[in-house]
Amino acid sequence: MSERVVITGLGIFCGAAQNISSFRCAILEGRSGVGPIDLFDVSPFPAGIGVQVRDFDPVARFGGRGAARLSRADQFGLIAAGEAMEASGIRGIYDPYSVGVVVGAGAAGMFQAEQWLKGALQELKTSPSLLRGVLPDRTATVIAEEFDIAGHQGTITTACSSSATAIGWGADLVSRGKLDAVVCGGSDTLSILTFAGFNSLRVVDTNPCSPFSLGRQGITLGEGAAFMVLERETVARERGATIYGMVRGYAVGGEAHHMTAPDPSGVVASRIMRDALSIAGISMEEVGWVNAHGTGTPLNDVVESTAMKLVFGERATDVPLVSTKPITGHCLGAAGAIEAVATVLALGAGTIPQTLHFRGRDPECDLDYCHTGPRSTASSVAMSNSFAFGGNITSLVLSL
Repeated sequence: MSERVVITGLGIFCGAAQNISSFRCAILEGRSGVGPIDLFDVSPFPAGIGVQVRDFDPVARFGGRGAARLSRADQFGLIAAGEAMEASGIRGIYDPYSVGVVVGAGAAGMFQAEQWLKGALQELKTSPSLLRGVLPDRTATVIAEEFDIAGHQGTITTACSSSATAIGWGADLVSRGKLDAVVCGGSDTLSILTFAGFNSLRVVDTNPCSPFSLGRQGITLGEGAAFMVLERETVARERGATIYGMVRGYAVGGEAHHMTAPDPSGVVASRIMRDALSIAGISMEEVGWVNAHGTGTPLNDVVESTAMKLVFGERATDVPLVSTKPITGHCLGAAGAIEAVATVLALGAGTIPQTLHFRGRDPECDLDYCHTGPRSTASSVAMSNSFAFGGNITSLVLSL
């Protein structure tokens, strides 16, 4: 990257926590948000748990008319992006044309679209406004409209790596002088489509997910949004902005191996991790820990462990590979951003988070996964990985 990119704002709204302060506590204390799902009927499915956003009244937050025009994903995105922008203090600092927004998206407004379809099939009077957010780029549009962002506007949909790539793209736009600031992250919500789809693939655990543990059965789905505000380091320091961390580099790639299964060799995943470190100008010895994709599926966890060994060699057992998904659930299009924010918060606190719900040691997962509890660290560098369906892989290098 041409100029170092700093993070001057963080925002989150998810099932585990509804603001940065409470999310920091959840990550550092290992507080899981897993519980029963009642957003829709889950009785037809083997698993009925997830990390659902609760105690949220969109009408109270946005007003009746405002809530009606926004999908659940739009609402979450506006809240998280708003918190990040408030923390950064960039509103009124830059020309609107020099600020951009990049969003990683997944199912977008599918939850509201399902409500519309249900009403239509029952021949009820159903508002077409429920279909407003069905296009994935809608969240980026409403954020730009709400916060007077007139620069670059983009949306990335690469399954579960979408918002990690959005952060990398946002960092590129800033470091190369295309924009002065970028609001980047992702938003995704639970819906019958995604819940049924993952259950049909038999990759949803009936118990809270237990990454890297013996007997793990799959993911626990979640929902939420997370955003960062990125700026050039020199400008941010000149204006006295609070700096939460840095995006030092990233790399993306595609395995082209299988639609839903990762390449068991881990070769491509390891190459992308090494590329991210090379682009960041960071040696593997400087990396204190890695926030894994860590879904809890039998195959993904083994592949990610294999990739770690290929990258770090003999040092692999000394670099904790942790998963924060037992806290947040797998938030699909928003997962990468939520985990990047978690990584930045943990770095700032000098803590490596715990991988919750340990069920026993798996001989195929023989690294350090921080199963016994969070621990202190002096390291200022961590990686955050997103290994998505379709072989879409993104690796972010983050530091203080």
